[in-house]
Amino acid sequence: MSFSSEMTDQQKISKVRSVVTQAGDDLRQRFPILKHQNFIGASILFVALTGMILCALGYAYDILPVWACIPLIAIFASLTHELEHDLIHYMYFKKKPWAHHLMLALVWLARPNTISPWARRILHLNHHKYSGSEYDLEERGISNGMPWGIKRILVISDQLMTVYLRPFQMYKMIKLFIEKQPENERKSALISQLTGFFPLSFIYYGLWYIFVIYHVANGIAPLLGQSITWSTGLVKAMPVINFLAVVWVIPNFIRSFSLQFISSNMHYYGDIDPRDVIKQTQVLNPWWLMPFQLFCCNFGSTHAIHHFVVKEPFYVRQMTSKTAHKVMREVGVRFNDIGTFKRVNRWN
Repeated sequence: MSFSSEMTDQQKISKVRSVVTQAGDDLRQRFPILKHQNFIGASILFVALTGMILCALGYAYDILPVWACIPLIAIFASLTHELEHDLIHYMYFKKKPWAHHLMLALVWLARPNTISPWARRILHLNHHKYSGSEYDLEERGISNGMPWGIKRILVISDQLMTVYLRPFQMYKMIKLFIEKQPENERKSALISQLTGFFPLSFIYYGLWYIFVIYHVANGIAPLLGQSITWSTGLVKAMPVINFLAVVWVIPNFIRSFSLQFISSNMHYYGDIDPRDVIKQTQVLNPWWLMPFQLFCCNFGSTHAIHHFVVKEPFYVRQMTSKTAHKVMREVGVRFNDIGTFKRVNRWN
């Protein structure tokens, strides 16, 4: 297969879409079970949640060591992120709202250090319209376009840090984002973004900060010849907080850091046309990023496919990625453009 240099970008984009769509259709003909999308989505959610619960029980009963429990739960939780992304695009139970919203609630419960999926839907659909521009609040919120340093690492690590460390910039980013929404939807969009972390993310970050502060302070104090007297209530609560840290908090810290590190570096920012899908993303899958890919369902290798063909669920993208990568490479999608780390996500 070859592409003429005279093809326009739109023709190249259409070519990729047709090839990837055909690959998905062929796959469904070979494996008819793939046509039962609702069943597959619900089954993956059941497996992910069951895996997380069994790991937590294994840790609680001293069957599963902490060094195995944390990464296993992080892997199961990464499946729920992919399901949320598919749900945002209404790939499961579109005609059964109760089931659709139940799935949204469960995937948020599995990974609470994120904005609610209902609020994220607005962010993500906006991301597809304005990817790589100053209006793309979803990617800019996780550090896309920021120069590398401690500040960017903290923003990738903790979604609340994106507000703590750059409040005025975030105010401007949210203002631009709201202005791009339809006039009759601006108020609801603003409310959803301001309240999107309530209540689960508040609970998550409360547990996380207490866990970190308590153990860091107890570790540093003896080195300084000091001792700390904690309240009786906190001391009694710490065994529960420690348990939740192992089975819920730390796994999601690892999962979200891996995802946001990959995502913020595979999306381009600042000098691209948001309509040019070829330049919105790269395929980012060098061998040394495999530890990160493990905790985000191979996101760096397959997410660029989603920008061309939105309707395919994540497991189909995985199965058709070889075909997709071939045609994407031929039209000029970049692969492993590590220079973007130095260029602060710019294309040029």
